[in-house]
Amino acid sequence: MTSPFRAVLEQTLTHALTYLEQLEQTPVGATTELSELRQRLGRRLPHVGTEAVQVIDELVADVAGGIVGSAGGRFFGWAIGGALPAALAADWLTATWDQNAARSTGGPAVAMIEEVCGTWLKEVLGLPPGASFALVTGSQMAHVTCLAVARHVLLAKRGWDVERNGLAGAPPLRVLTSTEHHKSLERAARLLGLGTQSLLELPVDERGCLLPTTLSQALTEQPDVLTMIVLQAGDLNIGAYDPFVDLIPLAHHFNAWVHIDGAFGLWAHASPAYRHLLQGVEQADSWVADGHKWLNTPYDCGYAFVAHPEAHRSALSQQASYIMQTEAARDPSDWNPEWSRRGRGVATYAALRQLGREGMAALIERCCRHTLTLVTEIGRLPGAKVVWTPQINQGLVRFLESRPDAKEAQHDQRTDAVIARIAETGEAFFSGTTWRGQRCMRVSVCNWQTNEQDVARAIAAVEQVLKQGKTYAS
Repeated sequence: MTSPFRAVLEQTLTHALTYLEQLEQTPVGATTELSELRQRLGRRLPHVGTEAVQVIDELVADVAGGIVGSAGGRFFGWAIGGALPAALAADWLTATWDQNAARSTGGPAVAMIEEVCGTWLKEVLGLPPGASFALVTGSQMAHVTCLAVARHVLLAKRGWDVERNGLAGAPPLRVLTSTEHHKSLERAARLLGLGTQSLLELPVDERGCLLPTTLSQALTEQPDVLTMIVLQAGDLNIGAYDPFVDLIPLAHHFNAWVHIDGAFGLWAHASPAYRHLLQGVEQADSWVADGHKWLNTPYDCGYAFVAHPEAHRSALSQQASYIMQTEAARDPSDWNPEWSRRGRGVATYAALRQLGREGMAALIERCCRHTLTLVTEIGRLPGAKVVWTPQINQGLVRFLESRPDAKEAQHDQRTDAVIARIAETGEAFFSGTTWRGQRCMRVSVCNWQTNEQDVARAIAAVEQVLKQGKTYAS
């Protein structure tokens, strides 16, 4: 008997390979307007079902031009990696096996894979072997997970059981972080009931780093307030690393919880050339990283690590009479906010095995090298200016309006217009950002496929846009 899956999966494989093999030739950015996509996809829900192969064929046709080529080597926007071949294949198997990866009893092999991944990830990232971990959707939920543990620990010191009593009437909590924090931290504060008013932004130095004197002053001013401190391991604009070796002991002296946002920057530990940037980071209380950035796993995949496993489990676990428990098993739902969850560890496991230690280091160093080339070579073009030379895989470029009397606002408009024109060429994709009051083009390289040819094509595309001699600002 022929499987009902065979025909549609074989056709899907053909579509997938066609897409991947054409990435070098197709535009990186989307080329179809939302109105067109809405018209194509917005069919009436049919009364009668449609044959599976037809569904997939029409789906592929309908989304044409609406898929951003972030899987390929010419995508330099935000901080998005691609998907390693083994990771992509493992992700397909994850969907095929369709395990609810909440409990070992519901998928013992998937739970064991996740357990192994935790050990491997801690080795790669240079974190304490005894730290607990959770595989979540991304750094957003990793922040929520880690700071939920911090909330649990800090309030317990004042005799408050937050899991039982909630936050109404609880001792106040605050979050100290730098002005360079990622906005996902603010949403984490909202989701945890802390509120954005609990966040106090501290100024950084010219390198984008939080200084010990600045942190010390903030801690000294309110020494009795329960405090979480969020430090940067590679901030989103320039890849700055706070001085952990100085800041973490200082924070602990004031009994504060130290959390590290290392969404992409924590991966630098995999490279001997960049490991020094993370000196002292292992002394923190919790850390986050994303797999769908520098590890190049498919979306979505994030990691939360906590130095205090007992507190981690106490803050997150939930039991029920209908849930089967096995003493020898590590149940993932005891460590993360979800019960219904896919086996994210499978793609992570495959990616780490495909790369190995040497491959991971080479990937990090290659991306950093390509970022430096992009920033410096684009910055040499007439009308371009290097704003930040990257120390890892993040750099900034600005495009200047040619008129001698041009104001900063016009340089901002010019920068955004050039970014848009580059995307229109289809040759490369960059994203914009506002850094220290200026609009800039952010250059971010995370994809394992990016090579010298991709970099050269991107530089040539920028040069062509600038040579057109148009004034894009209006």
